[in-house]
Amino acid sequence: MPRPPLNSRALAKLSPLPRSFYSRDPRLVARGLLGKLLIRHVGPHSPSVGECGNRLILAGRIVETEAYLGAIDPGAHAYRGQTARNAVLFGPPGHAYVYFIYGNHYCTNVSCQPTENVGYVAGCVLLRALEPVCGIDEMSTLRGLTLPPNPKPSQLRQLTSGPGRLSQALAITRQHDNAKDFCSPASDLIIADDGSPAPSILATTRINVTRAPLDEWRFVIIGSPYVSGKKLS
Repeated sequence: MPRPPLNSRALAKLSPLPRSFYSRDPRLVARGLLGKLLIRHVGPHSPSVGECGNRLILAGRIVETEAYLGAIDPGAHAYRGQTARNAVLFGPPGHAYVYFIYGNHYCTNVSCQPTENVGYVAGCVLLRALEPVCGIDEMSTLRGLTLPPNPKPSQLRQLTSGPGRLSQALAITRQHDNAKDFCSPASDLIIADDGSPAPSILATTRINVTRAPLDEWRFVIIGSPYVSGKKLS
């Protein structure tokens, strides 16, 4: 059964996930983030904009993630130690780690690590794809796309299927958002739980990770048409 649409009033009432949610093995966090909402509070806007009323909120449901285990994971940015670029990963969990890649797009991650010291220092989860939920007109503008009225999922996936696309659709950049606290109620970028049922999850190998074993640390919601890459069963 399709979910009822979420409007800006309902989204504005949601609280960010607590820091304890991120103080765990990145693989558990990556699975736990599926079905949660990534929410960008943009601020007041014209009532005529989009389906979310006069408070412009951009939001999507997380349908695909990848876990990176930090200091023990050759595929992770933190594997070779702390640098100016990845410093946020060595701080408290629950913060945004945004980096620029391939010279043309940003990738959005959240820092995480278990409370007990078992080696997963500087771990994180990459947000790979969203199901657009609110602010679709504005997302289209930010992505430079024109969608028809009542777009199909195959058209909507062009907004937020892939880490670069979702970052662009929610106006996420390193300059504006790196080190932002996902757990702060005052933050304009949070991840929240709206109480949706836990999804069915498939684990697969990570995409374009060549310097690490082919561990199945990519997680997707089974059947979601918004997952990036090739269609999965």
